[in-house]
Amino acid sequence: MDAGITIGVVFALYVVAMLGIGLAGFRRTNTLEDYLLAGRGLGPFVAALSACASDMSGWLLMGLPGAIFAAGLGQVWIGVGLLVGSYLNWLLVAGPLRRESARLGALTISGYFEKRFPSRTRSLRLVTAIVILAFFLIYTAAGLVAGGKLFEGVFGLDYRLAVLVGAVAIIVYTAMGGFIAVCWTDAVQGVLMIGALVAVPLLAISAAGGGMAWIDSVRAASPASLSWLGGEDARIGPMGLISTLGWGLGYFGMPHIIIRFMAIRSEAEVKRARRIALSWTSLSLMAAVLVGLCGLARFGADGIEDGEKVFIHLIQALFHPIPAGICLAAILAAIMSTADSQLLVCTSVITEDIYRTYLDRDATESELVRVGRISVVVIAALACTLALDPNTRVMGLVSYAWAGFGAAFGPAILLSLYWSAMTPRGALAGIVGGGATVVAWRNLSGGLFDLYEIFPGFVISTVLILVVSCVGRENRVLSKE
Repeated sequence: MDAGITIGVVFALYVVAMLGIGLAGFRRTNTLEDYLLAGRGLGPFVAALSACASDMSGWLLMGLPGAIFAAGLGQVWIGVGLLVGSYLNWLLVAGPLRRESARLGALTISGYFEKRFPSRTRSLRLVTAIVILAFFLIYTAAGLVAGGKLFEGVFGLDYRLAVLVGAVAIIVYTAMGGFIAVCWTDAVQGVLMIGALVAVPLLAISAAGGGMAWIDSVRAASPASLSWLGGEDARIGPMGLISTLGWGLGYFGMPHIIIRFMAIRSEAEVKRARRIALSWTSLSLMAAVLVGLCGLARFGADGIEDGEKVFIHLIQALFHPIPAGICLAAILAAIMSTADSQLLVCTSVITEDIYRTYLDRDATESELVRVGRISVVVIAALACTLALDPNTRVMGLVSYAWAGFGAAFGPAILLSLYWSAMTPRGALAGIVGGGATVVAWRNLSGGLFDLYEIFPGFVISTVLILVVSCVGRENRVLSKE
């Protein structure tokens, strides 16, 4: 059988399996809480792998290896920052947010903020919903770009058609099964991703003649690639180091990750889930770095036109069609596991934070689930329009959305859980200020503005929350006197 046909069959079987899980989720989805939070009944294993798979996305198998392939180990600090950020997120946010969201009866991040900081205007909920929709359009588009590159590289499809093929597969099972289907499929996809990530560099190093021979091949292809601070022409420097480590700040504000904390079965199971999640994250990040270096050893620094396809090229060069199809399906798994989560969060915003809150307060559960399913299609279609440019870089879109969420929501989530004096106006100022800083900083360049926008956005958001909350509290005291 032709290799392309064999890989296509493996892909088809994988997609059918995911649709089967979607159908099972459909049968278990009866209420809006089922559709948005799986009835708050996720076990630690599913919660952990679902959070990890939805977190890492196609950038783990394409963006990060591509960055290592292009710039060497100087980019490894992104992984270090992410690992530390993931640990702190599970440690500081997971348990308290599970407890508080259940106590308040919040189904979404917007709903959590509104119930934690009640006000007559309800502006905090609306602003939060708008920020989520805006940045998730960008983030979902990144996943569709990765999917387009995958189908283009493997099957030779036109890039735009490839984007649409990937989008349709994601839409169908997300719309059918909701959060239950998304979490179950994410757990399966997480296992597939880690298996492929480990298998590819192990086989590549073996094919290069073992450890020392492989290192010599990497050094011969790009001598500077093994420097932890980059080569002489691309030395990372203090600002670059802060920027790459700053990726870890994004975790505190990622709606599609922290929503898993709200859905876990009980706060007591968070510790076990944290151990599973950190083990998966550590191993996957190390393997992704090795994939980039293996690409250098195998193909040379100029051997691949698009470095973000290095994982695809290694699989095609090293594996027979059936295992190649399984490993390539892992890229699709990474893309689907994040895009479905992003679509579902957007759906929750539209159904719970906009439709039921502002358009129809008496909407029935079945009506809300129906609106949610329609929303998946609409949001995915909008994301497709952003993803159709074949020159779009996965890493660029992900870094923008990651910074936006981290700066807008990270400080607000953390302080809402640990600072009782935080006020509704303080929360609103932090969310707006953090998000606006990222957008403005992104469009400036040179000098200080070369710093990754998540860092100034996170700092400014924190300062605004503290200052506005304190000023508001002082004004209330004065008015009482």
